[in-house]
Amino acid sequence: MGVERFGVSIEKELLSRFDRMIKDKGYTNRSEAIRDLIRDALLEREAGIEKKNGFGALTIVYDHDAGNVVENLLHLQHEWHANIISTTHIHLSEHLCMELIALRGEIIEMNKIADHLRAQKGVLHGKLMVIKAFDG
Repeated sequence: MGVERFGVSIEKELLSRFDRMIKDKGYTNRSEAIRDLIRDALLEREAGIEKKNGFGALTIVYDHDAGNVVENLLHLQHEWHANIISTTHIHLSEHLCMELIALRGEIIEMNKIADHLRAQKGVLHGKLMVIKAFDG
Protein backbone atom coordinates (compact mmCIF):
# COMPACT_ATOMS: atom_id res chain seq x y z
CA MET A 1 0.00 0.00 0.00
CA GLY A 2 1.50 3.32 -1.08
CA VAL A 3 1.45 6.54 0.89
CA GLU A 4 0.20 9.83 -0.57
CA ARG A 5 1.27 13.20 0.76
CA PHE A 6 -1.03 16.22 0.70
CA GLY A 7 -1.10 19.69 2.20
CA VAL A 8 -3.73 21.15 4.49
CA SER A 9 -4.38 24.81 5.23
CA ILE A 10 -5.62 25.41 8.77
CA GLU A 11 -5.97 28.33 11.17
CA LYS A 12 -3.15 28.63 13.73
CA GLU A 13 -5.45 28.39 16.76
CA LEU A 14 -7.19 25.30 15.41
CA LEU A 15 -3.86 23.65 14.67
CA SER A 16 -2.61 24.45 18.18
CA ARG A 17 -5.71 22.85 19.69
CA PHE A 18 -5.28 19.82 17.41
CA ASP A 19 -1.61 19.47 18.41
CA ARG A 20 -2.55 19.56 22.11
CA MET A 21 -5.22 16.92 21.53
CA ILE A 22 -2.95 14.53 19.64
CA LYS A 23 -0.23 14.94 22.28
CA ASP A 24 -2.75 14.14 25.04
CA LYS A 25 -3.85 11.04 23.10
CA GLY A 26 -0.26 9.88 22.64
CA TYR A 27 0.15 10.26 18.89
CA THR A 28 3.74 10.70 17.74
CA ASN A 29 2.79 12.83 14.72
CA ARG A 30 -0.08 14.60 12.98
CA SER A 31 -0.26 12.07 10.15
CA GLU A 32 -1.23 9.23 12.51
CA ALA A 33 -3.94 11.34 14.09
CA ILE A 34 -5.32 12.51 10.74
CA ARG A 35 -5.41 8.92 9.43
CA ASP A 36 -7.43 7.86 12.49
CA LEU A 37 -9.84 10.78 12.07
CA ILE A 38 -10.35 9.86 8.41
CA ARG A 39 -10.93 6.18 9.28
CA ASP A 40 -13.47 7.16 11.96
CA ALA A 41 -15.30 9.48 9.55
CA LEU A 42 -15.45 6.77 6.87
CA LEU A 43 -16.72 4.14 9.31
CA GLU A 44 -19.36 6.56 10.58
CA ARG A 45 -20.43 7.35 7.02
CA GLU A 46 -20.58 3.69 6.03
CA ALA A 47 -22.71 2.92 9.09
CA GLY A 48 -24.90 5.87 8.16
CA ILE A 49 -25.80 4.59 4.71
CA GLU A 50 -27.19 1.30 5.93
CA LYS A 51 -30.84 0.39 5.50
CA LYS A 52 -30.79 -1.37 8.88
CA ASN A 53 -32.86 -0.13 11.79
CA GLY A 54 -31.32 1.47 14.80
CA PHE A 55 -31.47 4.19 17.38
CA GLY A 56 -29.79 7.54 17.46
CA ALA A 57 -29.02 10.54 19.61
CA LEU A 58 -28.67 13.87 17.84
CA THR A 59 -27.27 16.86 19.70
CA ILE A 60 -27.59 20.29 18.12
CA VAL A 61 -26.53 23.68 19.45
CA TYR A 62 -28.08 26.76 17.95
CA ASP A 63 -28.51 30.50 18.37
CA HIS A 64 -32.23 30.93 18.96
CA ASP A 65 -32.05 34.55 17.76
CA ALA A 66 -30.80 33.58 14.29
CA GLY A 67 -33.58 34.00 11.75
CA ASN A 68 -36.40 31.51 12.09
CA VAL A 69 -34.23 28.71 13.46
CA VAL A 70 -36.62 27.78 16.29
CA GLU A 71 -39.63 27.59 13.99
CA ASN A 72 -37.66 25.75 11.28
CA LEU A 73 -36.32 23.16 13.70
CA LEU A 74 -39.75 22.58 15.22
CA HIS A 75 -41.38 22.26 11.80
CA LEU A 76 -38.77 19.75 10.62
CA GLN A 77 -39.09 17.72 13.81
CA HIS A 78 -42.84 17.47 13.24
CA GLU A 79 -42.19 16.23 9.69
CA TRP A 80 -40.22 13.32 11.15
CA HIS A 81 -42.50 12.60 14.10
CA ALA A 82 -42.40 8.86 13.32
CA ASN A 83 -38.62 8.82 13.80
CA ILE A 84 -38.31 11.21 16.73
CA ILE A 85 -38.91 9.51 20.06
CA SER A 86 -38.17 12.44 22.33
CA THR A 87 -36.55 15.87 22.50
CA THR A 88 -35.00 17.75 25.38
CA HIS A 89 -34.41 21.49 25.19
CA ILE A 90 -31.61 23.01 27.27
CA HIS A 91 -30.84 26.73 27.67
CA LEU A 92 -27.06 27.13 27.50
CA SER A 93 -26.95 30.92 27.69
CA GLU A 94 -29.07 33.95 26.90
CA HIS A 95 -28.83 33.18 23.17
CA LEU A 96 -27.66 29.57 22.83
CA CYS A 97 -29.79 26.46 23.13
CA MET A 98 -29.09 22.75 22.87
CA GLU A 99 -31.54 20.11 21.76
CA LEU A 100 -31.07 16.42 22.45
CA ILE A 101 -33.16 14.43 20.00
CA ALA A 102 -33.71 10.69 20.40
CA LEU A 103 -34.33 8.93 17.07
CA ARG A 104 -35.35 5.51 15.80
CA GLY A 105 -35.72 3.97 12.37
CA GLU A 106 -33.50 3.22 9.40
CA ILE A 107 -29.98 4.49 9.99
CA ILE A 108 -29.94 6.12 6.56
CA GLU A 109 -33.13 8.03 7.43
CA MET A 110 -31.72 9.19 10.77
CA ASN A 111 -28.67 10.55 8.95
CA LYS A 112 -30.93 12.46 6.54
CA ILE A 113 -32.83 13.96 9.48
CA ALA A 114 -29.59 14.96 11.21
CA ASP A 115 -28.22 16.49 8.00
CA HIS A 116 -31.36 18.58 7.50
CA LEU A 117 -31.45 19.81 11.08
CA ARG A 118 -27.70 20.62 11.16
CA ALA A 119 -28.02 22.56 7.88
CA GLN A 120 -30.50 25.08 9.30
CA LYS A 121 -29.31 28.68 9.55
CA GLY A 122 -28.46 29.35 13.18
CA VAL A 123 -27.37 25.80 14.00
CA LEU A 124 -23.77 26.07 15.19
CA HIS A 125 -23.00 22.42 15.87
CA GLY A 126 -24.63 19.05 15.44
CA LYS A 127 -23.52 15.50 16.15
CA LEU A 128 -25.38 12.26 15.56
CA MET A 129 -24.49 9.01 17.30
CA VAL A 130 -26.23 5.88 15.99
CA ILE A 131 -26.36 2.25 17.00
CA LYS A 132 -27.83 -0.65 15.10
CA ALA A 133 -30.93 -2.23 16.56
CA PHE A 134 -30.21 -5.31 18.58
CA ASP A 135 -32.27 -8.24 19.79
CA GLY A 136 -33.01 -8.64 23.43
